[in-house]
Amino acid sequence: MIYRRARKRNAQACAHGRGSRAAAAAASARPCSALGGGHASGSCEAGGHHIVWDLRFAGGQSPLLLLPDGFYDGGFPKAKSLVGRPLARFDGTLTVDGLRIDVQGWLGSQNHNWGRQHTDRYAWGQVAGFDDGHGESFLEVASAKLKVGPWWTPWITPIVLRHRGHEHRLNALGRSLRARVSLRDFDWRFESGGDGVRLHGRIHAEHNDFVGLRYANPPGGIKQCLNSKIARAQVTLRHADGSTETLVSRGRAAFELLGDDTRHGVPMAC
Repeated sequence: MIYRRARKRNAQACAHGRGSRAAAAAASARPCSALGGGHASGSCEAGGHHIVWDLRFAGGQSPLLLLPDGFYDGGFPKAKSLVGRPLARFDGTLTVDGLRIDVQGWLGSQNHNWGRQHTDRYAWGQVAGFDDGHGESFLEVASAKLKVGPWWTPWITPIVLRHRGHEHRLNALGRSLRARVSLRDFDWRFESGGDGVRLHGRIHAEHNDFVGLRYANPPGGIKQCLNSKIARAQVTLRHADGSTETLVSRGRAAFELLGDDTRHGVPMAC
């Protein structure tokens, strides 16, 4: 899957080296990327490896808001996100250390994150199309803890699931606070209800399924970000009439963890 996350919907940042050969070499090591108009392209080099991407994306569903509508205009929370294009289709190429990968009709999403600082601690998950004939179902979920002075809030867990043409929005603040959450290492379970359903979810991955990244926090400091795009997910829906159905993703779920703990054991790529 392709997941493109950017702080601005249209952004361009390229490094151009002029003058000395050393300056040009240094510039070539910096990432050069562009995003806008349904096109994402760029390159990056680090640790002796080189990746180039040239992708176009189109189609998909209407934008999905993980937070309640009113939260996007106020100061709470300080970090916000939405899915601009759920279930977008991607075409183009990826080139990794000279190996070209043709991308034709890959399913994914285009996401937008912004704010004054990173959330203090969170787990985030997304499934852009489930297996077994549920390719049009889409899950967006997060569990977050905020630090207020010396105190931590309970887990706040908004969930939005699009399934069979209906959007189940389990994201009101009170409901998000009442959701049940268990997060142990790389195994995350969550449960919430409302809108005529009870939802039980699990997203998990192995240690080696993650890439570690250091995220600079605008107010200062560094956050530990662990990201996987090959996690497993399972969501069980219990409907008001007592019937149940289970959605499964066997290795195509996005799973991200962010916090301050450095004892996770995942090597940091940057």
